[in-house]
Amino acid sequence: MKYNIAIVGATGAVGRKMLSTLLERNFPIKNLTLLASERSAGKKINSNNLEFTVKNLESFNFKSTNLAFFSAGSETSKKYALIAEECECYVIDNTSCFRMDSDIPLVVPEINDKELIKSKRKIIANPNCSTIQMLVALKPIHEVSKINEVIVSTYQSVSGAGQKAIKELEEQTKGILDKKNI
Repeated sequence: MKYNIAIVGATGAVGRKMLSTLLERNFPIKNLTLLASERSAGKKINSNNLEFTVKNLESFNFKSTNLAFFSAGSETSKKYALIAEECECYVIDNTSCFRMDSDIPLVVPEINDKELIKSKRKIIANPNCSTIQMLVALKPIHEVSKINEVIVSTYQSVSGAGQKAIKELEEQTKGILDKKNI
């Protein structure tokens, strides 16, 4: 079976990575729609020798979409993931929007994929990237000897804040290296 897929936030760094990963892994895609803000609608994105035209999220109808990957920020997910769910579309949300929502499963497939079966919702949240890596590493240890507490400090990548933050860091770094006030 092949699926109608949408990527919300397709022009961002994470959205582009989602696109390339789906294509590289030969995910069974019938139709693939790249979605972003009105500002980005019409832009061309190339990935794996294919060209896609970005469509406007605001006017998109999720009715024929089987699965939508969201990575356009929590505010976008809060509005449009619920619209997609109402259209019977499954949503995998990469933002923090639904992480604390008790009726939406927070899933790391290697850890708790059975939560998907229990859920009555079509939205699936995923934890922060640092949490995912840590849980995958700790699960085998926990299975042998119960872990009661983990204390963690992380350093988060600026890319998690989007292209604007990456550009700001780039300009600040240039300013420091050029000994300019920033």
